[in-house]
Amino acid sequence: MANFVIVSARLIPLPLLMQLRDYQQQAVDATIQFFQKNTATAVVVLPTGAGKSLVIAELARQARGRVLVLTHVKELVAQNAEKVAALTDRASIFAAGLQQKDSSAKTVVASVQSAANNLTAFTAPFSLLIIDECHRVSNDANSQYQQLFQHLRQLNPSLKVLGLTATPYRLGSGWIYRQHYHGRIGNTNNPVFEHCIFELPLRPLIKKGYLTPPRLYDGLTAQYDFSQLSPTTNGDYAEKEVNSLLGKMGRATRLIIQQLIGLAQQRKGIIIFAATVKHAEEVMQLLSSESAALLTANTPDQERDELIRRFKAQQLKFLVNVSVLTTGFDAPHVDLIAILRPTASVSLFQQMVGRGLRLAPGKTECLIIDYAANGYDLYFPEIGQPKPNSKAVPVQVPCPLCGFANIFWGLTDSDGDIIEHYGRRCQGLQADQHSQCDFRFRSRSCPDCGAENDIAARSCHNCQSVLVDPDKRLREVLNQQHHHLFRCQSMQLSDDNGDVKVSYYDIDGNPFYRWFKVQTPQQCRALYAAFIKPHSKAPGIPIPPFNNASELVALAAYFRPPELILLKKQKQGWQHLESFFDYQGRYQHFTG
Repeated sequence: MANFVIVSARLIPLPLLMQLRDYQQQAVDATIQFFQKNTATAVVVLPTGAGKSLVIAELARQARGRVLVLTHVKELVAQNAEKVAALTDRASIFAAGLQQKDSSAKTVVASVQSAANNLTAFTAPFSLLIIDECHRVSNDANSQYQQLFQHLRQLNPSLKVLGLTATPYRLGSGWIYRQHYHGRIGNTNNPVFEHCIFELPLRPLIKKGYLTPPRLYDGLTAQYDFSQLSPTTNGDYAEKEVNSLLGKMGRATRLIIQQLIGLAQQRKGIIIFAATVKHAEEVMQLLSSESAALLTANTPDQERDELIRRFKAQQLKFLVNVSVLTTGFDAPHVDLIAILRPTASVSLFQQMVGRGLRLAPGKTECLIIDYAANGYDLYFPEIGQPKPNSKAVPVQVPCPLCGFANIFWGLTDSDGDIIEHYGRRCQGLQADQHSQCDFRFRSRSCPDCGAENDIAARSCHNCQSVLVDPDKRLREVLNQQHHHLFRCQSMQLSDDNGDVKVSYYDIDGNPFYRWFKVQTPQQCRALYAAFIKPHSKAPGIPIPPFNNASELVALAAYFRPPELILLKKQKQGWQHLESFFDYQGRYQHFTG
């Protein structure tokens, strides 16, 4: 007898057995093996379009106890419930958006909003909790997710918790898990999940034909310049600032839309991600002669559903939106993604691109045009931290202590060699697989015990001594006489009769000099401690060997100047007290 799932009040026949792809089965096996031995929370990472719903359905089928599947949008609730019904018994749906509130079945698929607002409907314990799009979960105790988690754990303290996501990081807090099964530390600062137990990169899915190959370009005829803007901690930009900047780029918007209209003649479906509502409305005016629709957070649900239905039926060619089609939206025919908005979030960029990578008949590629010059590499973007600047790319930096191949944001030359990286601490696990490697690429030394600490640490991890805040130290010292704070703008190296001369220049071109001798091993060690290590653009990566001052001067490109230099007046001139690197504080623009 065929299985059936109710969709729009119609019975749709489904096959008796749906064969999981190899990687889907591997994800299921990894989860079962992990929970047989562990009670800690876990994460499975699968790219958008990889079929997380089938993994969820198979886990629900094999689970001995009750299963609760949580997500944040009604489209994903319906999709997950359909896949569960295809593999096992029909699931209950608990989602106000789908006008169903049933929590009686062995497997319940629910929206987190509806479940959190109706805790009394969840009185029978669950053995397994699965969170789809789990990167949305925060540690805020007042959040709907955490309130629901607390309630479920009261019913069953042994509740197993699994998250699934394509993007396992949150801007501002980094990775959502503590450690990765490949031997990498994730987030040690109170992460939501403990272990990443399975991860599949995007490239193998495309190579095996499970996803549509993307063709990624920067703006082809015009491009927005958002480099003047600074993102907030969540990766967004202030709407007022974006609108102000876009108001000066009207010609660019016209050129972009003209190009998209031309490209649309050879495309089946185009999604445009606009920066703001005002920007989206301008785009719609320029698309006035095309079959296009606009979706924003203010679009009524019924109208939204109808517009999406018409787009999926290919009655509309363009779908313009502002932050509403990044998750839970599935239109396989989409073959052009136009990104007209800036984002500092790799996760958000991946989600936008993922809308166009699903397979469809006759679809051979998806064109991705990044008109905002976000500059992310789809195949290797996972750093877990925001981009420090627009030119940064992922670079591999081996740890000199344990050998772990770290991936940090960095800069490379034309040959691909690393000229600078922004890593702080090695992300490798030590041999016991429980603690993080101690090597720090950039650090603050504890004045009491000498231990190396993170540059932003407030107390020493070794002796717990309070580390003096740089602003507090500068304020105290500058209140004394005969001290000066030198704001460094540039730095030059030169050979001064066999010694290395370092010339620092402030904003007015005033110089301050330091000299280092390199004739003996002891002098070279002093040079390394006082200059080479703190000034290195790529700490942990050895600079080419040198034998004298002139050879070190030839390596000047490997070194960076400090932001600030604290000086003290002596009879012979100014004496160097301390240099401040990676400084951000009240004296950043100090001119006294």
